[in-house]
Amino acid sequence: MTMRRSDSRAASHGTDSGQEAAKPRTPNFFKRKINEWGGRLLGAVSDGSFSDQREEYATHRTSQDYIWNTAGLASWGIVFPLLTIVVTQLSGVDQAGMFSFAFVAGSLLMIVANYGVRTYQVSDIGEVHSFTEYQVNRWVTCALMLLVGMAFCTMRGYDGSMFTMTTCVFVYKMVDGLADVYEGRLQQTDKLYLAGISQMIRSLAVLVVFTLVLLVTRNLEVSSGAMAVAAILSFVLFTFPLALLETPKSKGFHLKSVGSIFVQCFPLFTALFLYAFIDNMPKFMMEGTLGYDSQLYFNALYFPAQAILLTVGFMYKPLLVRMAEAWQDLGRRGRFDLFIVVVLLIIAALTAIGIGMMGWIGIPIMSFLYGVDFGDFTHLAYMMLVAGGITGAIDFLYQVMTVMRRQKVVTKLYLITFVFALFIPWMLIRTSGLQGAVMGYLIVMAVLFVLLALEYIGARVNYRRHPEDDPLYKSARERAENGVVGSMAFASDGGAVHTTGNRIESDAPSSASERSREEYSGNPARQAAHRERVMRETGEMDPETRARKALSERRARREAMQEPAQRADGPARFRFRKR
Repeated sequence: MTMRRSDSRAASHGTDSGQEAAKPRTPNFFKRKINEWGGRLLGAVSDGSFSDQREEYATHRTSQDYIWNTAGLASWGIVFPLLTIVVTQLSGVDQAGMFSFAFVAGSLLMIVANYGVRTYQVSDIGEVHSFTEYQVNRWVTCALMLLVGMAFCTMRGYDGSMFTMTTCVFVYKMVDGLADVYEGRLQQTDKLYLAGISQMIRSLAVLVVFTLVLLVTRNLEVSSGAMAVAAILSFVLFTFPLALLETPKSKGFHLKSVGSIFVQCFPLFTALFLYAFIDNMPKFMMEGTLGYDSQLYFNALYFPAQAILLTVGFMYKPLLVRMAEAWQDLGRRGRFDLFIVVVLLIIAALTAIGIGMMGWIGIPIMSFLYGVDFGDFTHLAYMMLVAGGITGAIDFLYQVMTVMRRQKVVTKLYLITFVFALFIPWMLIRTSGLQGAVMGYLIVMAVLFVLLALEYIGARVNYRRHPEDDPLYKSARERAENGVVGSMAFASDGGAVHTTGNRIESDAPSSASERSREEYSGNPARQAAHRERVMRETGEMDPETRARKALSERRARREAMQEPAQRADGPARFRFRKR
């Protein structure tokens, strides 16, 4: 009897353990997301189209935009400094200096790939150019970047190892530039957080793969090749399909429109390339004069300053579309100016905080990370942080001038600064070495910032005194004078009117008409701004107003359907309904 009971217990225990073994495990978050993404990719491939798939992620996620855009920019920004630290620890100071210079050259050539299109693309709210046309433009510029990179290596006379390492770095930066147009498409459709996730995945993949391969092989060329392969795979498996799956299907392309992008963005490209060349001029001049160890020291001092530039980008880049909308609204130009002043004050505060942190714990941390004593470079670190704050302000003002569509003027300012950059760093490096390189960098950046600030102030003062010089004012006045925008027109008193057949009806009350005449008749710019505002308030151009109007109509129809049932209940009685 006892043996039978024990056998039954064993059998039941075996059955329970078999059921537990048969029960599937719940995959963790990352594995589940990878499986879902893989299934979505396979489904799109089997259907033969990415653009025809249903979108799964929402738009207008402001908090998510800030979080993931910050994560993407931060991960992208730390790749260079962290890789430099890894190479310094595993391969020595000279090898780290060579790698850092290759990275600097690749970053400069990445400007060729980007061609200054990102801000232009994002601010193309009306989609004058299709996404396909932006893609064609980017593939052409990326091919041009690689050709220029090969010519650069040949002209410098690099040997086999330096040539291989530099070429692989160029390929990685080319993929960065190629991915930028797809991430720009996500931002253009108000899904910036997805662009940030894409940038973060690519940057972390490059960082992890390069570090592991260098740790195992201790070979800089092999590690650089693995880095390029990781970047390509991240683009093919994630960035490219994500942009097609999560944005509306694009129209075809016209070569004339593609050529127009090249023409329109050429001033942007020239300005950005000149700025990048100005920014890196001391590094190029040091290569022939000082040793590669000076390259490492200069870049190590520059990385904390770059943190200011990245932090500024975290703040204003998610607001580029709204900045463009504010500038196009003649009645909100004051808010546009206020936003610029606030950002510049924040940059000054960040610079002061950075200097304080550098004097407190920054120098010891840098010495620990690089294995080199930076105690003798404290004053250079302070100067570099000031230069970093100025660089952040320059980057922001450049974006502001792009939104104002004054990029041609900015190009002239960069040309003037380029002349200064050819002589000042060269003379100071010859006389003071590394210290002269830092001083020359600070002086050149200060000159460029002053020129940009004066240009912005001059443009705003000129538009205020002479509004006829403002292209947006001209277009608003032409629309007001013609009197018709789509199915809508403007009365002479500033009120909105609608055309119905041959009859024109105004929805502006007489009191509003009189007030419009009194307040706006003496100021054409304010009158045009008022008319633009009236147009939005009618709902013709405002999606939010259209949505509220549709909701109100649905409620009215629902109430109309309920009235027969209420009359059938008997005599009328008072009902209080919450609206």
